[in-house]
Amino acid sequence: MITRKLIACFDIRDGMVTKAHKFQDNIDILPAAEMARRMQADKIDGIVLYDIFASAEKRMIDLDPIRRVASEIDVPFTVGGGIRSIEDMHAVLEAGADKISIDSMAVRNPDLIEQAAKEFGSHSIVLSIQVKRVPFSNKIPSGYEVYIDSARQATGLDAVLWAKRGEELGAGEIVVNSIDMDGTHQGFELQITRAISEAVGVPIVASGGAGKPSHLVDVFLQTDAEYAIISSMLYSPRLPRNYTVKELKEALTKAGIAVEPW
Repeated sequence: MITRKLIACFDIRDGMVTKAHKFQDNIDILPAAEMARRMQADKIDGIVLYDIFASAEKRMIDLDPIRRVASEIDVPFTVGGGIRSIEDMHAVLEAGADKISIDSMAVRNPDLIEQAAKEFGSHSIVLSIQVKRVPFSNKIPSGYEVYIDSARQATGLDAVLWAKRGEELGAGEIVVNSIDMDGTHQGFELQITRAISEAVGVPIVASGGAGKPSHLVDVFLQTDAEYAIISSMLYSPRLPRNYTVKELKEALTKAGIAVEPW
């Protein structure tokens, strides 16, 4: 039986954790280090940090929040945003990350996935995919297109085909981040999460849309995702209430889903 894990995602803007709705209308919440302390105390299973504007602004990822967060936690720590080269990856790992997430630059330069996997091992390389529902076509047979640069730029790539190629190039984990469901609190985009989890053999992280415990039950029972990002449920000011990691794990255990002990 797969043991499912709950992940907090820190979207970072100027050192602050921020929450968006469909990649827009960001609300700043707390400094990254303070949020990291809270999540560590709440016994989260892992943390992902994205410098969300680095790629769109064509700049190197800000290393300072990475160092600050890494100093506060002892759970697995993945970092992405603005990572353009093997040298950037070395800098991110030296700042305290355990895994490297690549997204926009992987689309622009797919060879970077292969180079990174050879340099650091596939277990350290995460391919993050921003997906948006579009009309079915010969070019986009899954009905989901890959976007980059914080969901600003369409790529013409089919999400399932891109995930398969990413795995072939050496990605050891794939994040399926739904643009349509991001920040809506209406539940994960199950169709594309299921399609990608069935198409590849590496662990899948479901992202975008979680708002209540039943959404976690749905994604874990109806797809093969191993991880779920639950940021909004933990600290979004747009929700009428937030949940603790303990509450969420109790709900999953009650539904018969294996989780890491709290």
